[in-house]
Amino acid sequence: MLLVLDVGNTNTVMGIYSGDKLLQHWRLTSKKQTVDEVGFMILGLLSASAIEKEEIKAAAYASVVPPLDEMFIEGVNKYIGVRCLKVTDKLDTGLKVRMKNPTGLGADRILNAVAGISKYGSPLVVVDLGTAITLDVIAQDGAYIGGAIAPGMELSMESLFLHTAQLPRISLEAPGNYIGGNTTEAIQSGIIYGSVGMVDALLNGIFKELGGSCCVVATGGNAPLFAEHSKLISRLDQWLTLDGLRLVYERNRFID
Repeated sequence: MLLVLDVGNTNTVMGIYSGDKLLQHWRLTSKKQTVDEVGFMILGLLSASAIEKEEIKAAAYASVVPPLDEMFIEGVNKYIGVRCLKVTDKLDTGLKVRMKNPTGLGADRILNAVAGISKYGSPLVVVDLGTAITLDVIAQDGAYIGGAIAPGMELSMESLFLHTAQLPRISLEAPGNYIGGNTTEAIQSGIIYGSVGMVDALLNGIFKELGGSCCVVATGGNAPLFAEHSKLISRLDQWLTLDGLRLVYERNRFID
């Protein structure tokens, strides 16, 4: 079995693969922990899923939070007994990148593109709805050509609360109407429907520059909520990044 970990600014997503089948997955809060705490956390999740640590033969790791790298990588090594293959721009990902400065491309965006092309072909747009909203664009020939980045819905909401003393903290759910009947509904409408409108506007601009519409895949923690209201998202695939980790591992595999 393969253990995969994707560490983001807000959430850490972890999964277990047997071949190409995702057996189990978890979405956890990203936070600074000790190596031992990471190890015990992973062991606890495996135990709850009736998976023995000896069944894990390899691990793949991606992160956009460098300060958390050492504790996760060492935690897996110490408690699971396997090395983590860390996704970097030095690995063979199989992805053609055709943009002005590819060195700044995050591991999560590379993995989404790799998995997206494998599962849905090209041209393609992957919309990842996490701390940031990222749109990754794959051209007809399968090359990654760029995209767009905007604040995510939770980040927008936190910014609103930080700079407005009297607005209440709310849950992130869609109200029944665009016109909020109270302050909570008004904030929910602005954050959710406003973000959907922004992404759909970006997608229309991308389609124009690509010369036509294409498949749009939504992934990330807020993907189900978002995809329900977007007019242009055609597929929902919450665990796309984990599939990318598996595929990149298979191209660069080592087993302890």
